[in-house]
Amino acid sequence: MAEGEQQVPQVHEEEDDDDEPKNAYKPPAEKSIDEILKTDTEDESLKKYKETLLGKGSVIVFPENPHKVIMDKMSITVEGMPDKEIDLTDVKNLNGMKFVVKEGAKYRLKISFYVQREIVSGLKFCNKISRKIVSSKADHMAGSYGPSEKMHTYQTPEDEFPSGMLARGTYDVQSCFKDDDKNDILAWKWKFEIKKEWEKEKE
Repeated sequence: MAEGEQQVPQVHEEEDDDDEPKNAYKPPAEKSIDEILKTDTEDESLKKYKETLLGKGSVIVFPENPHKVIMDKMSITVEGMPDKEIDLTDVKNLNGMKFVVKEGAKYRLKISFYVQREIVSGLKFCNKISRKIVSSKADHMAGSYGPSEKMHTYQTPEDEFPSGMLARGTYDVQSCFKDDDKNDILAWKWKFEIKKEWEKEKE
């Protein structure tokens, strides 16, 4: 589990509807943190467990921001290399942003964000990479999180940049973070260029 990440319990309510198949999935009714904390109060061990996961109530990190999920940054992490970071607090600054990466390098994408006010569930990170007429898309389930003053992070599974002469060049990337209702929390565009070697840092 990434540092600062808090997995939260799922609250399920059983329903009986003869008009729907018995195996049809029904998402749990949304409950606020306060509602969850007020249930099973007679069970002291369960109460302490929920407080460990959820805190003692709703947390507001940025009072001026009404959203539950607030994006901070995305990082390209490669062992032995400094992280390449994209500031997600103002996506207008991303126009034309491009990173140079080494062919065949193994990497992960790390998303850093805050959760406030209420639990968020079923977060998904989507990434579409395209070059000329070829494209590939990957969706990653990022999980569910409780509000916290600490930043949450999610890392994608390890992947590898293409290699070889034909793989070198510039790729366009469309990334987005979605909630369980498939609404975009944030969408952004960026580029990376594959070269034979890492670009030397400017002194």
